Amino acid sequence: MKASLALAAASAALANAVATPVQIRADSSSSGSVPTVTVKGNAFFAGDKRFYIRGVDYQPGGSSQAEDPIADTDKCQRDIAEFKKLGINTVRVYTVDNTANHDECMNALAAAGIYLALDVNTPKYSINRADPAVSYNDMYLQSIFATIDAFQKYDNTLLFFSGNEVINADNNTNCAPYIKAVTRDMKSYIQSRGYRSVPVGYSAADVESNRYEMASYMNCGTDDQRSDFFAFNDYSWCDPSSYQKSGWDQKVQQYGNYSIPLFLSEYGCITNQRKFEEVEALYGDQMTPVYSGGLVYEYSEEGSGYGLVKINGNSVTETSDFQSLMQAYKNTNPQGDGGYKEDGKASECPSESSTWEVKDFSGQELPDMPKAAQSFLKDGAGKGPGLQGKGSQSGSDTSGGQSTGTATAGSGSVTAQASGSSGSGSASSSSAAASPLLLGEVGYTPFICSGFVALFTMFGMILV
Repeated sequence: MKASLALAAASAALANAVATPVQIRADSSSSGSVPTVTVKGNAFFAGDKRFYIRGVDYQPGGSSQAEDPIADTDKCQRDIAEFKKLGINTVRVYTVDNTANHDECMNALAAAGIYLALDVNTPKYSINRADPAVSYNDMYLQSIFATIDAFQKYDNTLLFFSGNEVINADNNTNCAPYIKAVTRDMKSYIQSRGYRSVPVGYSAADVESNRYEMASYMNCGTDDQRSDFFAFNDYSWCDPSSYQKSGWDQKVQQYGNYSIPLFLSEYGCITNQRKFEEVEALYGDQMTPVYSGGLVYEYSEEGSGYGLVKINGNSVTETSDFQSLMQAYKNTNPQGDGGYKEDGKASECPSESSTWEVKDFSGQELPDMPKAAQSFLKDGAGKGPGLQGKGSQSGSDTSGGQSTGTATAGSGSVTAQASGSSGSGSASSSSAAASPLLLGEVGYTPFICSGFVALFTMFGMILV
């Protein structure tokens, strides 16, 4: 009888425990989902659909101002309305504050179906073309790794640029090994931290004499050294022009066997009135087997004549260029896989020449990662310096902060992930697509249930 009363009491207690539900809530800053973009052969894919970059370069305030356009929610929302009119799917941002919160703008971009192509460098934390060896140090890597930490969680982070126009002449191609080392380090950091494999690559200047050498260099060597994509700025098509007159046909032929995604990180010549006739060619059958689209320079007018809109406070005025580009995008919609190449081998590393003066590190040789930076792979980068840090271009003040040797080819390959890192690349805070469900107050219900299971088992034994 005592056993029966005890069992009844236990059942009532269990009912009360189960009646108090576990609260499960979605992150309040989550938004509609967008598929993550991956690299397959020489193309980007969103799921099983070929992804063509159709976008604009976005730097309100101009290149001289170190401003973060996606940390200001009101301005971001203002401009997203214009992005949607244009019909774009990507914006490139040149500078961000890696200490700021970007959830609202990134979620709003995702809701509009827009991805981010992000430069991880800032004016204070970047490779100095005048002294690349000194500027490649632990302080610099800590800053760019912190930027990766901040943006890897968003499903609409399309790609990371490891550098932009560092090489802008034949006499500073000695920077190439450091650019490639940074690319290697970024890929290694992403893999070591267990993040989603956000593509990493370089944006080259419009320098005809060494652009192909740089493209080949970024795609040669072991897999850990190779870029995931290559982009370059190209202002050679000036309306009125054509596929042949602009020389774009020759570039398609030159890069015909290039085995990673290739796209234009800036384009849109302003020598004459812009009609954006090149858009039809860029997304046409002749170019899609080799190119994956491009980004028009630039969204807002910053005194150089390239702006698609003029901004005055909260007021945005569309220019005739805006209307021309909007119409050009409407008239182009590539279908299918565009004739991409699924498989391709690494390029041959370029030989030294009058336009390719890479002497300190030849072939697959690269600077080794600074010893003081290697702990970031295991422990994470920590809080970044933001836009107010003292900078890294004059060297590191940390013991072991500089690179002192040559890395072995393949040394950037990751064989194990850091403990506690996220293999899915999702963050515990918001994600631009499907934010993870977060448990609210769990309480003691699971433990009570476990206890009563054991209690019922004991009573069952007594009754027998």
